[in-house]
Amino acid sequence: MLEVVVVGRIKPEGMAILEARSDIGVRVVDGDDPAALLEAVATAAAILVRTTRIGADVIAAAPRLRVVSRHGVGYDNVDVAALNARGIPLAIAADANRISVAEHTFAMLLTLAKAALPHDAAVRAGNWVIRNELLAFEVFGKRLLLVGFGRIGREVASRARAFGMEIAVHDPYVDPAALADLGCLAAPSLDAAIAEADMISLHLPLTAATRHVIDARRLGLVKPGALLVNTARGGLIDEQALARALAAGSLRGAGIDVFADEPPRPDNPLLTAPNVLLSPHNAGVTEESMVRMATEAAQNVLDVLDGTLDPGVIVNLDAVQQQVQR
Repeated sequence: MLEVVVVGRIKPEGMAILEARSDIGVRVVDGDDPAALLEAVATAAAILVRTTRIGADVIAAAPRLRVVSRHGVGYDNVDVAALNARGIPLAIAADANRISVAEHTFAMLLTLAKAALPHDAAVRAGNWVIRNELLAFEVFGKRLLLVGFGRIGREVASRARAFGMEIAVHDPYVDPAALADLGCLAAPSLDAAIAEADMISLHLPLTAATRHVIDARRLGLVKPGALLVNTARGGLIDEQALARALAAGSLRGAGIDVFADEPPRPDNPLLTAPNVLLSPHNAGVTEESMVRMATEAAQNVLDVLDGTLDPGVIVNLDAVQQQVQR
């Protein structure tokens, strides 16, 4: 019997997919207990994980491991290099939260564009004349820069088109001709694209190459009055630099769902920065998306064990194929 270790709690719909198989044993462990995790994976063929760190030590402790399946699309909590060394695939729930994150992204953009928070606070304080300050602006005709154009970025683009926005995309892995077919403009230079954008939305994984992709220098390129939203991964933005830009008024506002440290430390400057909308890394956390994450992550486990996994959901496909060829 093959053993699947589920790290943390997932929706019952996902557990049911695993438990329906008579050839699979399922063990749920608490992600906050490192010793229990190391003990549990010793005989595991698969690990299904939410946010717990799956480091090289955990992977080394699992000699029978055949797959790590992420309950979501981000994977900076998994040591991919350690998996690559053994040719073990890392699968993601690729389609599970794209709708939820895209909706959250657009909700943040509209909340900031319409100055919803200061207007709400003013009405509660009896300041009705704030309506004459013209804090809000229309998104129609404005340029939205999408940095990254995977599944979520494309969903955001479809919503932006419905609002009559101009969409620019910076993503070196996407064919400019394909962007044109989708009504988007290719933006090969990120610096130039930032300088021209009215709104910027990040949809990138966090890697060594993308850490602080929005730093103090690039924040200095931002058009006055622009908005910045990050529903992707903490660490993509230099938070100290962003707080300074907000305080200086060089950036109209920011929507931040993800932080370098989560939850953010009490001294994080974004907690007291002006014109910033914060949420607790819940852009992808809805009732519907959590069911999809659980079921997709569980099905990915079974598909690997059955040899039928869609290559499109394997993050480290090249490394896995190279190991197979050796």
